[in-house]
Amino acid sequence: MTTPDRPAAGNTRREFLMASAAVAGAVGTSNAAFAGGSDTLRVGMIGCGGRNSGAAVQALSADPGARLVAMCDIFTDRVKAKREAIKAQKGEQVAVDDDHCFGGFDGYKHVIESSDVVLIANAAKFHPLHAMAAIKAGKHVFVEKPHGIDPAGIKLLRQVAALATQKNLSLVSGLNSRYHSGYAETIQRIHDGAIGEIISIEENFLRAPYVVIDRKEGLTELEWQCSTQYHFHWLSGDDVPQSLVHNMDRASWALGNAVPDRCHGLGGRSSMTEAIYGDVFDHHSVVYEYPNGVKVYAFCRTTEGCYNNSSSVVLGSKGKADITRARISGETDWRWKGRCNPYQVEHDVLFEAIRSGKAVNNGDYMANSTLTTIMGQLSCYTGKEVTWQQASESDFSYAPNPEDCRDGMEPPVKPDANGTYPVPKPGFTRLI
Repeated sequence: MTTPDRPAAGNTRREFLMASAAVAGAVGTSNAAFAGGSDTLRVGMIGCGGRNSGAAVQALSADPGARLVAMCDIFTDRVKAKREAIKAQKGEQVAVDDDHCFGGFDGYKHVIESSDVVLIANAAKFHPLHAMAAIKAGKHVFVEKPHGIDPAGIKLLRQVAALATQKNLSLVSGLNSRYHSGYAETIQRIHDGAIGEIISIEENFLRAPYVVIDRKEGLTELEWQCSTQYHFHWLSGDDVPQSLVHNMDRASWALGNAVPDRCHGLGGRSSMTEAIYGDVFDHHSVVYEYPNGVKVYAFCRTTEGCYNNSSSVVLGSKGKADITRARISGETDWRWKGRCNPYQVEHDVLFEAIRSGKAVNNGDYMANSTLTTIMGQLSCYTGKEVTWQQASESDFSYAPNPEDCRDGMEPPVKPDANGTYPVPKPGFTRLI
């Protein structure tokens, strides 16, 4: 499967830089060729939150011949508000009439039917299901991270990637580190030996909670949970898949796209315990062990008033590499000085692939990096060591199955008499 902006393990840094320049030139040529707006590509949005709104603007910016034609979300008022916000930026490239503003759990079906290219960035529970529906329908797909929240979802995602290959359809991942040229050169220098042998990796994503909103009057329990989906693990998968997936994707990349043998994790709720924070943990620590003996120490936290840090630091026998700052120190002292917007590049690559007929498929690292974080989350919830084999072979999924979700259903978790939600109990909770 093709991974743009990532050099093959045997490539030299010089070859990688030459290849990157060729990709950039090809993207520019394609955009110029379609500047007249002929051969329109119809774009549809599944999910109308902030991330997919940004993705829509980037998709329309990538190809002047692209037109946004359909949108859906659980909430139709959100659809129409985002339509106007995107139109303010992209003008006539937004061609979504009221009949193509869809709501509810089944709205994705209508978006797929109306589109050539589908952008998926809703609750991560549904990413594999919606991606499969789009690929089956012959549509190209961009899907945001994480690419599933449980082992069953990743099994489906692997089927999505295989089917996309068979049908020569593009499947592009929102794990945009792979599309950052500064990160790519840093990784290539690691592979070329700039820091010697990798000893260990430290990954951090420490910050305040995801957007916390007050509960609007009149919302049902299901509507409330969907409106604040990051705070309910049956929808979002909790913070290891949501936050650390970028970090663990970079760690895997640095290690030659390796996957861990096993992991053990610690997690819980310390201070973000009010009902408004749903049923997710507010801190996690996971130690991953890779086949070559390298350990990755991964930390995420969503707590107010604490030290914040987002970093990927690779420690080697001859120095260290700070991937997100594109810097190497030790025997080699180097810093990348370029500029790159990977959010835009991933869409430039997607639309170039569509126009050229040479599909790009990120399925391998999409599935592996997401499953890596899922096994970490399961370890934190259960308090047990989880192996890659266990996670890969398990059919576990958070109820209900995504295909069984319906408007008006009862949510799988409800508050108690005090308004608080039950949370997993490490040492007692059993999942796989």
